[in-house]
Amino acid sequence: MSDRIPVTVLSGSLGAGKTTLLNHLLGSAGDRDIAVLVNDMGDVNVDAELVAEGSDIDVAGGVEELSNGCICCELQDDLEAAVARLAREYEFDHLVVESSGISEPAPVARLFTTESRAAARYRVNGLVTVVDARLFVDTFGGEGTPERTAAAEDDRPLSDLLVEQIEVSNAVVLNKADLCSDAELEEVEALVGALQPDAETVRSSFSEVDPAWLLDTERFDEAEVSDLPGWKRALADDHDDEDHGDDDDHDHYGHRHPDEVYGVSSFTYRQRRPFHPERIADVLRDLPDGVVRSKGTLWIAGNDLRQTVGQAGSSVRVNARGPWVASLPEIEQELYRSNRPSLEWDEEHGDRRTEYVVIGTGFDEQSLRERIDDALVTDAEWDAVGDLPAGPFPTENEAETALREPTPTASE
Repeated sequence: MSDRIPVTVLSGSLGAGKTTLLNHLLGSAGDRDIAVLVNDMGDVNVDAELVAEGSDIDVAGGVEELSNGCICCELQDDLEAAVARLAREYEFDHLVVESSGISEPAPVARLFTTESRAAARYRVNGLVTVVDARLFVDTFGGEGTPERTAAAEDDRPLSDLLVEQIEVSNAVVLNKADLCSDAELEEVEALVGALQPDAETVRSSFSEVDPAWLLDTERFDEAEVSDLPGWKRALADDHDDEDHGDDDDHDHYGHRHPDEVYGVSSFTYRQRRPFHPERIADVLRDLPDGVVRSKGTLWIAGNDLRQTVGQAGSSVRVNARGPWVASLPEIEQELYRSNRPSLEWDEEHGDRRTEYVVIGTGFDEQSLRERIDDALVTDAEWDAVGDLPAGPFPTENEAETALREPTPTASE
């Protein structure tokens, strides 16, 4: 067992119950000496004051606050300095970092797993996401519920943040369970399992969770890579199982189904034939309501850049992530391939291909597959690819475009 101090990173959307959970942990810590670092986007750290009021800890003592910024980006240096100061000035046996409602937990955890002052004194114990179960049902229930943004400081759709925080977690607290039916909670648990197969889940009301379940279980291993999100796991599993002897353009895609509990399923679409830019954009803008998460790389005809699509709920965004190696001059191709011997290469198409994972509940997989197939270029279109419209996909590296944005609530 390492003598470094264990760290639990606590994330979750605004109002999910993170601060309530933190106060519950402090009030029922038993013999544990817990230090707390609270991050708030505002210039007044309200959460730190609430934690201090709800416990015996003095803000000037074991509660450290970082305000007016986000610890996953602007305040990384401040975070490192703060946790180093805590370890230097106080004695405690566990640190809980409560990130702001718009923070992504992965960059925070990375600070404790790289060469830094923080990593020398701490180790990551777990990445815990608090989910408002009622909000999750309403956001992904397929009823067209208008969606909020993550926060005024962040214009990302709330669905994006909810999904991303679950995908990097290894423990999920389904809070406000008392506001959901058993059937709704079972569906949420199944969706969480599809988004992050390695995450343990627990139901709670008013964030009342057994501290031992949250703090005493080692769930994070820096050497392990098994905690991949569901969409990455699907791609990895399909690569292991794929029949590489199948060269038929229209049939060369794999699929994977997890246990179809409560209608939750996933599949992976693979293809070595490009998409018509406008037809595939229409498909992505009109995904079935039951598709909760889809992500992958698309081959768009006439576009030399890899297009990475990410969809969560009613939000669909596309990023250009560098050129296809096959689009580079031959000398550069050979150099790149010599440095990347594991790069999968097709003699005709090079590295160009589509790999797209779909996760959801209650949607017709075969119908969606057929719609995606119909968006592929025809032989005639492929022969005249230069005549195709550019469509909405980015043509500059690192550029992003939104194919679909959620309808904001009236209050927003």
